[in-house]
This record gives sequence, structure tokens and C-alpha cells, in this order.
Amino acid sequence: MPSIDLHCHSLYSDGTQSPQQLVEQALNAGLSHLALTDHDTVLGLAEAHQAAQGTTLQIINGVEISAIWQQQLVHIIALHIDPQHPLLVAGLAEQAQARGKRGQLIAQKLAYLGIEDCWPAVLALAGGDENRVGRAHFAQYLVNIGRVNSQQRAFDKYLGAGKPASVAMPWTDMLTALSWIKAAGGIAVLAHPARYGLSQTKLRALLVDFKSAGGQAMEVSTANEKVNIIQNLATLAQRFELYASQGSDYHGTNMPWPKLGR
Repeated sequence: MPSIDLHCHSLYSDGTQSPQQLVEQALNAGLSHLALTDHDTVLGLAEAHQAAQGTTLQIINGVEISAIWQQQLVHIIALHIDPQHPLLVAGLAEQAQARGKRGQLIAQKLAYLGIEDCWPAVLALAGGDENRVGRAHFAQYLVNIGRVNSQQRAFDKYLGAGKPASVAMPWTDMLTALSWIKAAGGIAVLAHPARYGLSQTKLRALLVDFKSAGGQAMEVSTANEKVNIIQNLATLAQRFELYASQGSDYHGTNMPWPKLGR
């Protein structure tokens, strides 16, 4: 059976490795297909394709779009997109600018908490591009300076929803995100549905709206999901007649528990 990973991140969003390094890892892991799905950016796709030329690995064009459904943040993976489609490019540019503004607001909130002058270091972790700064970069910085002992602790103490340095994002709504994906010829996949903390009733309502708006698939097997969760998601995928997707959600050395291709 081919080994397929349809969800991973590079340093073009909040991962720690280049697309070339991901390709090398994928080949070492025996993967046949890899989708690079950076958060709200397609900038790493060209490098991934170039690195995979002449190998047995097939790169799938992807992106993970942040969107709002009923005041709930959800992530939608788009697969097999045309990364140069004007509507998608414009939409992702808006998302990137919003990410940059949020980053500076988070830095201000951390300064109020006594963690001053963090912006230059966080910006360096994001390759110098403020529009690539994500919460994971702040979490890594807090680990680096010894404020917390893990990225998860950084979210639990500072960066998670309702925490002192939390900043709400003006993400696009789910219907608009799905329209970008459709225009770019992509397949829309609801990412890690079990991670949103929704009740079964609320999750079913999300899937109803997602499918009616053009969503075609949902992740069933993601990273270290427990067997009972995978079984429940598989049942929901069948019930709503959505394709089942799988992906490691690999980010690299900053989150060592997910492994590429697993």
C-alpha cells in the first residue's frame, strides 16, 4: 500500500524544516505522496516540487486555511490547488497581513506581562517575515528564554484562548475560504475535527454546513489521535459521505511527537 501524508508544515509557516528537508524525510520514511499544507501560505510549494524532481515522491499542492464557523476557529486543508489562482492568492495575502498584525499585538501583551522586547527574536524565528509569525513562534521563544518548559505550556499559560497574551484573529469565514478553494480547483478537507473541543451535536452541525458549502473530505487519522477518536471520525465521514483523509500534521523538532508519514 502506498504511504501517504496529506498534512505537514515547513518553515514557511510554523514548522522548523525547509520543504527540501521535508522531502528528504518523506523519502526516508518511504512515502509515495506528500502534501505540503503550510498555514495560509503556498510559498513553500515550488521548493518542495523542485526537491522532489527525479524521485519517487509525488508532491501535492496544499495549504491549511484558518477560518471561522459560528465564532469557532476551524482549519480547512485544500489539496490539489492551483497555487497561483488570483482569488486564492488574494485571500491568502489578506490572511497573512492579519497574522502579522496579530503577532505585534501578542508581543505588546507579553510586554505588559514583563516579557519585553520579544518581537525581534520571534521575527527571526519566522525568517524575518512578520506575516509568517504564528503563535508557535512565540511559544518557541518562551521555551528558549526559559519562561516555560514546552510549547504546550506556553499555550496553556500565555497564548491559548482566554490566556493573558491571547489575541483574536479576524480570519475569513468558512464559506469564503471554501470559495477560494473551489475557485483554485482544490479539494476542501476539514482538518483534525476532534481538536476543536466540540460536542458531537456541534461537530455534526459543522459537518452539515461544511459539506453544504462545498467541503468534500475530513481528516480521520491525524498524528497521535486515539483509536476511539479515529473510529468515531470514520463513522462520521461515512455518515456525511465525506472522503477520509490522513496526515501527520508534522511541524518538525518543535513538536517532536508527530512523525512525518505516521
